[in-house]
Parts: sequence; structure tokens; C-alpha cells
Amino acid sequence: MTKSLKSLQPRAEAFPLTGAEAPPRVAPPSVTPLDWAQMTDPVPATPRRWARITRFSVRPLLVTLDLAAVAVGVVLLELVVGGLGFSTPAVKTLCFGAFFLLGLWAGGLYRSRLSLSALDDLPSLGGRALAAAALSAVAQIAWAELTSGVYEVNWSYLGGAMIVTVVLVLFRAAGYAAVRRLRTHRLVAHRTLILGAGRVGNQVAEVLRAHPEYGLHPIGFLDADPPETSQPRLLPVLGGPEVLSQVLVQGGVRTVVVAFSSMKESQMVSLIRTCDRLSCELFVVPRLFELHQVESSMDTAWGFPLVRLRRATYRSRAWAMKRSMDVLVSGLAIGFLAPVLALVALAVRLDGKGGILFRQERVGVDGHHFELLKFRSLRPATESESQTMWNIGEDPRVTRVGRFLRKTSLDELPQLFNILRGDMSLVGPRPERPHFVSQFRSRYPSYEARHRVPSGLTGWAQVHGLRGDTSIAERARFDNYYIENWSLWLDVKIILRTFSSVVRGAGR
Repeated sequence: MTKSLKSLQPRAEAFPLTGAEAPPRVAPPSVTPLDWAQMTDPVPATPRRWARITRFSVRPLLVTLDLAAVAVGVVLLELVVGGLGFSTPAVKTLCFGAFFLLGLWAGGLYRSRLSLSALDDLPSLGGRALAAAALSAVAQIAWAELTSGVYEVNWSYLGGAMIVTVVLVLFRAAGYAAVRRLRTHRLVAHRTLILGAGRVGNQVAEVLRAHPEYGLHPIGFLDADPPETSQPRLLPVLGGPEVLSQVLVQGGVRTVVVAFSSMKESQMVSLIRTCDRLSCELFVVPRLFELHQVESSMDTAWGFPLVRLRRATYRSRAWAMKRSMDVLVSGLAIGFLAPVLALVALAVRLDGKGGILFRQERVGVDGHHFELLKFRSLRPATESESQTMWNIGEDPRVTRVGRFLRKTSLDELPQLFNILRGDMSLVGPRPERPHFVSQFRSRYPSYEARHRVPSGLTGWAQVHGLRGDTSIAERARFDNYYIENWSLWLDVKIILRTFSSVVRGAGR
């Protein structure tokens, strides 16, 4: 049965900070699920009948309002021109509306924001309305050329375009007012953790508590070495970086604000990756924020510029397509390569003693252990030896068939079954044995970050020759580059380069 990768939920203990990334130890506070409401909830609890609205998102509301604005604009235009038939101006207004909404989507005007203002959006809305009107005219000309060959544009749709634009601005203004009201009454509030308990962190906490219209409800600070302040802190310091995962999971934290703290940047990178893996929205107070010019892509909270960090690619909608591609490609490959699999299995059986398949425990996404499958290429070894020995292509125990399988990478084919059942992906960081994972995570910075995504049959490090007895630090760097810059096309490119390496026999 195929196992969905969504079932592998991130666990708090899957994100330890060790080795070079480990900050000074701070005694963690005693935090239990029962304590959270008493320790960190200075406002009354949300009424039970409103419990579901706390999962509210601005994007669906804006999409609904804009679609309604287009519909209202078309109806009003039909009333003006007389009648409710589906007239030519109405069709052209719908065409304008489609281009308009696509432009808003491409311009990021459906993203969730802290500060919602129709006046702030007005220049962008006006510019995209003009662009949509121009595209509608081009579409009319192209359609006329293809159908009748008559170069003609019916400009009556501009009236409908103006109506749609005005109604859309009014609907958005009303929607923004409703969201601000829900936030002010704490009906929409995201529990927020502030990294850094210094002066700036305390100011951010004060602003968010005094202005609930931003929708962020601070519950406490996290800092390894909280500095002394002349004024008492508004919120408790919940501990140091080592309790981050516990605080995020038990505290139901959905937003993290990174203010200035005593932690090193290398430690902050690991903390930010942990927050992202646990599906938190991340905001950063920029250095020299008093001099920082606020750009359209930034958020503000009562005079504080906040940079919203881009969501990791494994949290994007495109990532769901990766799993679909894994199932489709691995299933088709197993069917297509069935004769090859049978021949290789027969050759392995005739080449020596031992089973056809080699099974070995490996570490995958979020520290999940699974049994990796390969065709046997070595003479049988003890279980302890196979788990702890770093073997390479020159191992004298490699059989004649095994040497060919390794050179052509045919020994990896059984991992198609791992991919089909959800243990692995076609492309991702190569999985390693638990014995070596425990060693590497303490020796090499960011090695543990490789486990944010499912391991793969091939990966960005492998197509750059980093396989076998090569640098672990470089592998980790390439794997993390792949995770941060993932796209479907990057997966396709890696698969094509892997296929080229297999054809050239560039295996181990």
C-alpha cells in the first residue's frame, strides 16, 4: 500500500541542535500543554463558537471578493446597456476581469499581510487594471484576425472595466475592515514567538500586544542569554534555542518574529529552518531598521519594518506535484523495467550465496527510519558490519556481477519500490545509515537540515560527483542548496543528468 508522505508529520525531537550549531545550554522551563494558557495568554480565551475562525486566511477572502466584484461589474454593465442578456460588452468585461485577476495574482496582491489598506493597494490595482484593459484589446484584435479578418476593437467594454475596478476596490476596502475588526477582537489571532528578548524584541512584543489589528498574539521570548533591561519584560522568556521545537509544538505557535538576540548567525539559520519545517510564518526585523526603506514586498507593524521570509519550497503547492510525479514515474518504471529486474535478480542469485535483495536501515525525512532496498552487490556481511562500515567501490568483497551493477547503478533499481510506497522520492538527498547520521550531524554544520525533505534515489550532490568516498560537508551543502532552490524543473534536470551518467557508466 502506498504510504503518503503527509503522514510523516514533523516531530519536535526530529530537530535537535548539536555540534557546531549547538548554543550554550540553558535550563529549559517546565512547559506542559496545561501551563500554556496560564503562562502566555494574557487575553481572554477565544469563545468556543469562534474556534474555527482562528484558522482564517486572507487569501481565500480576497479571491472571493474579487470574483464577486467581477460578477457585480458585469451585472451592472448589463443593466446600463439595457437587459440581462449575455451581450458582447459583458463577454469582453469578463475577459478584462480574467486578465485583471491574473495580474493581481502574479503581483502578489493575494498574499497574507499584516497591514491591510485599500489605499496602499490602489496604485497597484490601478496599474494592473490598465494592463488588463490593454491585454483585452489585444485579445479582441487577435480574435478578430483569426475569425473574420476584420481589424476591430469594441471599446464599450471599457465602461465595464471601470465598473469592475471601482467595485473591486470598494469590496477590498470592506473586506480589509472586516479582517481588522476580527483581529482586533482576537477572533483571528496567530500565536507568535519572538526570538530575542532584548530591547528590540521587547518593543516588538509591546507593539503586537497594543495593536491586535495585525493579527499576531505574542506569547513569549526565546533567547539563550537574555540581556538585562531597565524595564520589566512584558512576556516570559520560555528558554533557549534547545527548547524551540517544544515551544512551537506545545504552544501552538504559527508565527515567529526574529528580533535581535545574543545568538550567532549560524545558530539562527538552524532555528529558522526548524521554524519553517514546523510550518511557521517567519518575520525578521532587519538590521538598522530605523534607516530601512519599506518596500512593497515588506510588512510593517506600527512603524516596525518586517521582512517576511519566503516559505520553503516543500511548503508550496507545487511540492504536492512532486509526490504525484514520484508515484507515476516509479509505477511506470517498475512495469517497464520488470524484465530487467528479473534478469538482474537471476544474475545476483547465480553469482553467489546470499539473498537477492540487500536491506538496510536508513534515515529519511524528519529522522524517520525506513528499510532501503538494493540488489546485493557484496558477499554477505554481518548485520553490525553493514550498518557501521563505510564501504566503497574498491571493496574486495564486491562480486563480479556486483561490480557491474554498481558501475551502471542497476543495484539501485529496487529503490523504485521505496519510492512507490512513500519512503523516498525520485530526487532528494541520499539517505544514510543511523550510525553515520549520528556522527555527521555532530561534525558537519547543517547536515541535519538535509532531513527536511524525503531522501531520494538521486540528488543534486550525486549529479555533481559527490558520491562514494567524497566530502560529507560538500554533500550537505549541495543537498541544502537543492532544498532551498527546489523546483519541478530542477528535479527534471537532475533526473536527466542522472540518466546521462548511467548511460555513460559513471557509477561507483
